[in-house]
Amino acid sequence: MVSLPIWLAVVLVALAAWAFVGHLVLPGARWVLRRRINRVLQEIDTRLKIRIAPFKLTKREVLIARLVDDPEVQEAGDAEARETGAPRSAVRRRVEGYATEIVPQFNAYLYFRIGYAFARWLGRSLYRVRLGYSDEEGLAALDPNATVVFLINHRSNMDYILVSYLAAEKAALSYAVGEWARIWPLQTLIRAMGAYFVRRNSKNPLYRKVLERYVAMATAAGVTQAVFPEGGLSREGTLRPPKLGLLDYMVRAFDPSVHDVAFIPVGINYDRVFEDRSFSVERDPSAPRRGGAFGNTLRFVLRNLTLLARSKWHRFGYACVDFGSPVSLSRWASAHNVDFRTLTKEDRFARVEELGRELMAAVARVIPVVPVPLVATAFVRQPQKSRSELELKAEVLDLMRELSERGAHVYVPRKDQDYAIAVGLRMLTLRHLVDEKDGLYSAR
Repeated sequence: MVSLPIWLAVVLVALAAWAFVGHLVLPGARWVLRRRINRVLQEIDTRLKIRIAPFKLTKREVLIARLVDDPEVQEAGDAEARETGAPRSAVRRRVEGYATEIVPQFNAYLYFRIGYAFARWLGRSLYRVRLGYSDEEGLAALDPNATVVFLINHRSNMDYILVSYLAAEKAALSYAVGEWARIWPLQTLIRAMGAYFVRRNSKNPLYRKVLERYVAMATAAGVTQAVFPEGGLSREGTLRPPKLGLLDYMVRAFDPSVHDVAFIPVGINYDRVFEDRSFSVERDPSAPRRGGAFGNTLRFVLRNLTLLARSKWHRFGYACVDFGSPVSLSRWASAHNVDFRTLTKEDRFARVEELGRELMAAVARVIPVVPVPLVATAFVRQPQKSRSELELKAEVLDLMRELSERGAHVYVPRKDQDYAIAVGLRMLTLRHLVDEKDGLYSAR
């Protein structure tokens, strides 16, 4: 009888288990996963109004290699090496690092199964989510070969969730996400959802060239993108001046004879954004600071969980999203007699600014009016006035007519104006922004 030391037996069993897993279990699991992903893609491809571009499904390693070896990127790398005296191998490693940081790793199963379910659950848990206006005829008339870019006003960090949820029947969106999300495991999840990371304030010319070429490649390949032109959250709800870097990258090599680019303005609005207390503190220098962003977020979550446990928690009201009419870049360029490829840098950026202004105006036109801002406007117009509920309703109804005549999209829940006003007033009183005394309401 042959005997083995215990340690050797353990090693042999471990090696056998490793071989079994590596040669039988993992290949089988990969086959099952690929089959499931392909089934999801086939199902989704028949349902989506804007098909998923093959570029988006290309292996991440292939896209990184294409980006690193792009002639313009290599030219920028050579210039960097000459200017800094750094070895070309070191510059190439930096380029590879930038490309690895930027390029996403889209996972269709994660996006349309897990991501969609999570976005739907979270959105509906926090808000009464509604799709307001949508130009379905304009979307249906889009050239199937056009690259579609959703331009969205930025009110809250929930924007990503709500727009992805409501646009899931239309397209798989690729977002430009700031550095705030580059933390584990969030960055892995965001990449799998098809988003790419952007250093918004970077002045590094080599990094900007790598980012420019990725955006240009994705746009030329027909990847559906979602962009927040403001580059950050609007604290007051008004549109901020657009940051035009990504827009410039999308249009500078635009060739109307190859394919069109269609910009779809998206307006989003909330009865209440969950960042409102932080925004209020930012606007009031005398307000007490209670720690950093993490501490504030933790307190916010704990407070709402406490209210939920005591059955005193309410959702944050209505959240509404409008999808406007597509703006064709080829038609715009033809109407303005513009060929971005032939312009100098200064002339091109002047034209991009002009295009940006028109696109932001299109976004502004589709931002919906929801109950709380509607009722709050009546108090803001006459902050010293106390009014009865009946007087308030008359003011708000006049305001609704005024806004509708100006072309605004006023969302009226349940198509009941009295209910909309009551909901807005209730939220303002719950937030202690409006006081009620002897049947009269006044702004605090």
